[in-house]
Amino acid sequence: MSNDSSSLFIQWLKKEVAPALGCTEPVAIAFTAAYAAKYLDQPCDKISGFISANLYKNAMGVTIPGTTVSGVNLAAAIGAFGGHPEKGLQTLEGITQHHVELAQALISLNSVNIDVQDTPDFIHLDLTVSAAEQTCRVVVKGSHTNVVEIYLNGEPQALPQPKNAAEKQRELSTFSLQEAFDFITTAPFEDIAFILEAGRLNSALSQEGKTKKYGLNINGTFSDAVNKGLMSNDLMSKVIINTVAASDARMGGAPVIAMSNFGSGNQGITATMPVVTVANHLNADEDTLARALALSHLTAISIHSRYTRLSALCAASTAAMGSAAGMAWLFTRNLNTINAAVINMVSDVTGMICDGASNSCAMKVSSVVSSAFKSVLMAMQDSCASANDGIVCNDVEQTINNLCRLVIKPMTHTDREIISIMVAK
Repeated sequence: MSNDSSSLFIQWLKKEVAPALGCTEPVAIAFTAAYAAKYLDQPCDKISGFISANLYKNAMGVTIPGTTVSGVNLAAAIGAFGGHPEKGLQTLEGITQHHVELAQALISLNSVNIDVQDTPDFIHLDLTVSAAEQTCRVVVKGSHTNVVEIYLNGEPQALPQPKNAAEKQRELSTFSLQEAFDFITTAPFEDIAFILEAGRLNSALSQEGKTKKYGLNINGTFSDAVNKGLMSNDLMSKVIINTVAASDARMGGAPVIAMSNFGSGNQGITATMPVVTVANHLNADEDTLARALALSHLTAISIHSRYTRLSALCAASTAAMGSAAGMAWLFTRNLNTINAAVINMVSDVTGMICDGASNSCAMKVSSVVSSAFKSVLMAMQDSCASANDGIVCNDVEQTINNLCRLVIKPMTHTDREIISIMVAK
């Protein structure tokens, strides 16, 4: 593999596999408000503006990290009073109850008014933070922390240029599962060792999720079922419990960092924990684990890069296709088995909707991780959904493209109905 090709995969991993504290949609709101507040000389006394409907869908109900509260207005106000925009997706690190109380007081004065708009960009935030006679308006588009406009007292401001700005602005080429497989098979360990941090962070989050009842405590339900003999204490149960524990904690507001994938902590968790659990079961060394994690995250990226960043499809399902690839590689090192596992998953979980980020996301994570493990077992027995079965084809790339076609075309109508139902509640 050429150095240019190898560099592409490293760039994708470093761009889309990143640490994040809490659900990234309320964090994006907090980040935007915090970014604006840093331009003001005094604490804010008013916040106004709008966010995109898709972002609202994923921000309205999920617990804000480090707190026990939720809500779009609260996310903005907490960010304005205590956020650290320089930390990006970790903006809310260090939030205290005092910041929550300041935010609640501002909201009680009806001084936080954020509307919802149907925008071309699925991620679009336009917030103005005021303090006495000063105002700062910040616009974020495209991704959760991508600031595209800043106005101080109505006057446009120059955008700070990030390091390696030219590289950040360049679109990265998409790639196939075959190319990702070839990369992780041949890459020097030192080039991909950084992906082990995903295993470390998400394993720590999983352990946190087992310490107390976060969210719906789905991992606790399954663990109790194992203890009572209602579920087997087998590898599949361990894969599900370890993954769901991290999702429970994340959606329940645990102040613990997750390693995200494509802007989502749940996607990062889903692409990571099944692979870590199987690797531990097989007593795999760090070199093996790094390759499996890189394949899992790259597969998830390859699929998600073909459809919109936010959509009506639960993206944990496509992240789990990544973990299916990683688990299949750990068991077999065989590309055909990997492809079959992904095809089986598309046949199984296509159409699982995203109805916003909430504690129930961990239920969806348990479903797709279960599907991933079952799909790998089938593939290892040379059992694969065929071209006679629904939208799948014998070719894995065409199968993925068919799935993404559904997301981009008919599921946009589904998305609008989901948002309409949620806004009306």
